[in-house]
Amino acid sequence: MQRHTHAPRDGWEGKVEQVGLRHHTAGGVPYWHEEAHYAFTLDQVYRIENATRELHRMCIEAAEAVIRQRRYAELAIPPHAVPLIEQSWQSDAPSLYGRFDLSYDGTGEPRLLEYNADTPTSLLEAAVAQWYWLEERFPGGDQFNRLHEALVETWTELKPHLLDATVHFAAMEEEEDEATVAYLRDTAQQAGLQTIQLRVEDIGWDARAGRFVDVGGAEIRCIFKLYPWEWMVGEEFGAHLGRTAGHIQWMEPAWKMILSNKGILPILWERSPGHPNLLRAYRDEFMFRQGVDAYVAKPLLSREGANVRIVSPWHPPAASGGDYGREGFVHQEYAPLPDFGGHRPVIGSWIIGQEPAGMGIRESAGPITDNLSRFVPHRIMDPLRERGRR
Repeated sequence: MQRHTHAPRDGWEGKVEQVGLRHHTAGGVPYWHEEAHYAFTLDQVYRIENATRELHRMCIEAAEAVIRQRRYAELAIPPHAVPLIEQSWQSDAPSLYGRFDLSYDGTGEPRLLEYNADTPTSLLEAAVAQWYWLEERFPGGDQFNRLHEALVETWTELKPHLLDATVHFAAMEEEEDEATVAYLRDTAQQAGLQTIQLRVEDIGWDARAGRFVDVGGAEIRCIFKLYPWEWMVGEEFGAHLGRTAGHIQWMEPAWKMILSNKGILPILWERSPGHPNLLRAYRDEFMFRQGVDAYVAKPLLSREGANVRIVSPWHPPAASGGDYGREGFVHQEYAPLPDFGGHRPVIGSWIIGQEPAGMGIRESAGPITDNLSRFVPHRIMDPLRERGRR
């Protein structure tokens, strides 16, 4: 695993905009960062792929255990959300994707930091933008990236199991979210589905029919929503979710509330202590030896690294701001991110359907990955070509 620096492509802004990535710069600072890339050996990619497959298996088994043992309180899941979770699990409601965030330095095993199982973004960057970058900068090169093909294949597999031939796609009025949903909508269309895009706030409720409807008054039977389940069940319209269970398919399904919650981390560790792809994790902070162990406190429901606190006897204090934490914290063994000259990458490894399908990398200057962290493309090293460059 190496980090290489170089000049960006001429006119890179227009090139990434052409493939739909318009949120390439934030506050005048590039979010899409192609003045560097990460290079991996094929063995390292296989290790990431295999770890992703193993983590997916463990997470599905852990979700089943939470449901069977009714451990919802440990995840601060409200009681009125439980029937939604159980109905979606028992009906095998369709799931499209998820992203595991991993700490990996090219040696040893990738370790799970958290699972973005409900509303992961940075998909367009990983699936499309970095692929076109590779084709231009390294013609004939390769990536761990069959995301686009896997998405179209998964939609095709799901099609017979959907309640409607038309799938609605909903996001908030935010550029990154709308770009992610527009891309997913395109992959569904390539699989032969009819689609309608709308904003989350435009999802309506027909009180007489007892159904969710779109702006045209059409009933919504199948919808991909880039909107967190914990927000949905906490809002006024969330009261209608139970009434429509079985009449509407939400993607991601309600059972993903379990896996997108950081409370799943201690449950994974409890079920597989010492697993090479896991970090020690507990609800109780005092399971770590104060002044000896290094660990990270994470809110159950935080997003983009908010309200994370690093506690370490050998690391300067580090914490991030935010509005999370009232729901409780988990405490996870601290695994410092690899440091490439002040750049610390996190591997975002994607599950599409039931299989690993690719990865994207975000890097930060500090120890906590947040909403200012940059997306950096990657490639797989060809040993023969690398030898020729020396």
